[in-house]
Amino acid sequence: MKSLLSRFIKNESGATAIEYGLIAAGLAVIVILVFGKDGVVQEALNAAFAKVTTAIKT
Repeated sequence: MKSLLSRFIKNESGATAIEYGLIAAGLAVIVILVFGKDGVVQEALNAAFAKVTTAIKT
């Protein structure tokens, strides 16, 4: 019984799973911020299309 309790206390696999979950959640937030409606990529694409539109009109 004592060795079972000792192994349970030393087992860190659950903590590792939680850490991976937190990393995945953090990456999801970053992806949403970058590729979201008002993200950096959207602003860059809007600027590029505006430049192309201006060049075509002139």
